[in-house]
Amino acid sequence: MRIFVFALLYVLSASLAGAQTVPELGPEVDPPSAEDFIPLPEALPQEGGKVVVEDADPDTEKSRLEQLYSDLAEAKSPKSAERIAREIQLIWMESGSDTVDVLMSRAGRAIQSENAALALDFLDVVVILNPSYAEGWNRRATVHYMREDFGKSLVDIERTLALEPRHWGALSGLAIIQRRLGFEEEALVTFRQALEINPGLENAAKAIEDLEKDAEGEGV
Repeated sequence: MRIFVFALLYVLSASLAGAQTVPELGPEVDPPSAEDFIPLPEALPQEGGKVVVEDADPDTEKSRLEQLYSDLAEAKSPKSAERIAREIQLIWMESGSDTVDVLMSRAGRAIQSENAALALDFLDVVVILNPSYAEGWNRRATVHYMREDFGKSLVDIERTLALEPRHWGALSGLAIIQRRLGFEEEALVTFRQALEINPGLENAAKAIEDLEKDAEGEGV
């Protein structure tokens, strides 16, 4: 996966060097928005205006996360998958820093308001304060995507997946960019990876169906 991300970055960089614009996406492609990516989890529970983060033993939390991933892959119903996925997302959100949590909450509100510049200001600080926090990189990847800066988005997606390889939101984001740039075979593979981790991803399932139909049509 890392090799392909770097290869895609090389192709995109070459295009930018030649024309200073991203590759033509076609009139049928809508402008990027936060809604293209997996819906972002809400801010963590707050009390008195301060973000509350429950203390947890790292080893216990890691073991719990592993069990949740296993349960998610074997979820028997969409409702069950949604509940388990939500638990995983809340763990992703835990940075261990009150300051980072507040910045993430503010960035999340800015993203949902489509104020990309403000969100980027917050997230630039987040990744500096806590470079090992995967969700900080994932959020910033979303903002770069909203700004149609696919190169920077890919870099942050790569960092996210290096820290959390099973981050289905980052994988879905990568697949979306691959598809927008015309790498449909690679997008199909990436969407399938995301769906294998989280079988409740309706958007990924729909994208897979569309890409498979397109591939069948080309083969006729």
